[in-house]
Amino acid sequence: MLDNTRVERLEAEAVNSAKVRQPMYAARKKIFPKRASGSFRRFKWLVMAITLGIYYLTPWLRWDRGAFAPDQAVLLDLANRRFYFFFIEIWPQEFYYVAGLLVMAGVGLFLITSTVGRAWCGYTCPQTVWVDLFLVVERAIEGDRNARMKLDAGPWTARKLVLRVSKHAIWLVIGAATGGAWIFYFADAPTLVGELFTGTAAPVAYVTVAVLTATTYTFGGLMREQVCTYMCPWPRIQAAMLDESSLTVTYNDWRGEPRSRHAKKVQAAGQSVGDCVDCNACVAVCPMGIDIRDGQQLECITCALCIDACDGVMDKLGRERGLISYATLSDYNANMMLATAGGSGSVKPSLVRTADGLFSDKVSHFHIRKIFRPRTYVYMGVWSLIGLGLLYSLLTRDRLEVNVLHDRNPQFVTLSDGSIRNGYTVKLLNMIPEPRTIVVTMQGLPRADMSVVGDDIPAGRSFAIPVEPDRLKVLKVFVRQPAGQIQGTARTFTFRVEDKASFESDEYTATFNAPEIAR
Repeated sequence: MLDNTRVERLEAEAVNSAKVRQPMYAARKKIFPKRASGSFRRFKWLVMAITLGIYYLTPWLRWDRGAFAPDQAVLLDLANRRFYFFFIEIWPQEFYYVAGLLVMAGVGLFLITSTVGRAWCGYTCPQTVWVDLFLVVERAIEGDRNARMKLDAGPWTARKLVLRVSKHAIWLVIGAATGGAWIFYFADAPTLVGELFTGTAAPVAYVTVAVLTATTYTFGGLMREQVCTYMCPWPRIQAAMLDESSLTVTYNDWRGEPRSRHAKKVQAAGQSVGDCVDCNACVAVCPMGIDIRDGQQLECITCALCIDACDGVMDKLGRERGLISYATLSDYNANMMLATAGGSGSVKPSLVRTADGLFSDKVSHFHIRKIFRPRTYVYMGVWSLIGLGLLYSLLTRDRLEVNVLHDRNPQFVTLSDGSIRNGYTVKLLNMIPEPRTIVVTMQGLPRADMSVVGDDIPAGRSFAIPVEPDRLKVLKVFVRQPAGQIQGTARTFTFRVEDKASFESDEYTATFNAPEIAR
């Protein structure tokens, strides 16, 4: 166990201070976050590896859909207006599935924020992930915090120029890889990568890569925390999602105050002393440049790196971890009331500890059941219902559709034998990547028959026609009814289409028009 004075005190000052707010148009102060180590940092490495792996590798996954469909597992086929996601194929008229997923994502974000605060921002937000990746490159080339600060403050030398050029070159490569991976979602990845390097890709591909390279480089390498502070709306919205039972990264000043680097001298003088030794480790590791000891702040993304830094210091001092921890407002308020004797005075560490230095039984600690409250169940219920509804719709949706348009001019034609003929445009939609033979049957209109223009199909009340895989078949159909069977100016009948192999079917109710004189 170390004495307080043997813990290194870092010369770190909060760039974004809750006590002194910077003007909106003040020049940016550079932040040089120190590398942290601990369970939360390891978890962030894991999340970064998984999310980047998903983003960069997904376009290269294959999925066999047969000979008539692309084999890329995830593909936004804009040319053919299709969205493929493994075994799921979404057509333009089924965009409500995508809308439903976006609603689920929004409700899920509300659920996560109301329970564990800005976990999305701290771990899985693309801005956070790419900034972490850029910081890995920066540390590998320029060194950790002190080395980077020294290099930044020093004069331009050949070494500094080489280091800076190397860092920014790698950042640009990462940006180009990011833009390149994005366009691979919109075309066959192996084919497109060859076209990109041979100069035969479409101009829009090069423009997209250039734009995403610039934005990734700028946001992840140059702007960093400013994107979260000034550009992202979520820090200003999240407050509405939080309540006193939401977990947030909290400095527990009920055990940390009063701060002192000379605890033994202060205690010898009969004064109270808290666990915080004012080492500034939490400030040095913060990628947002804040001091969590100032309380909850708009800039905090709850990445929990300050928890790792503080826990490391507490381990060296032989004290309990959790001076900075995930805590709920209700627990924090209860412990503050205990530490201040009901709010009547300043924090006294002796009020939260027993004579042997252990925490009192009255100290509130977090338990997982505290986050399961009515709001959590409401969000989970809404999220689950939307998901189940989409799943049910997906499993029961028809892959065969028919749509019919009646000729607008003329509405009907009187033939030489007195029979009446109506024209229709019949659209047969085969929504699977396999060829089908569709049987079209007319129901209603006694003794009427139909014929297909341009096909050698005899007139009748039913006919079979092949439809290509994943295609729309458009037919021009004439329906004729003998004069003696016409009973009104307008009667309804049904076009029924059916795939005998899969037993899928669909129907469309159409109108047969006739002149009044025919009655």
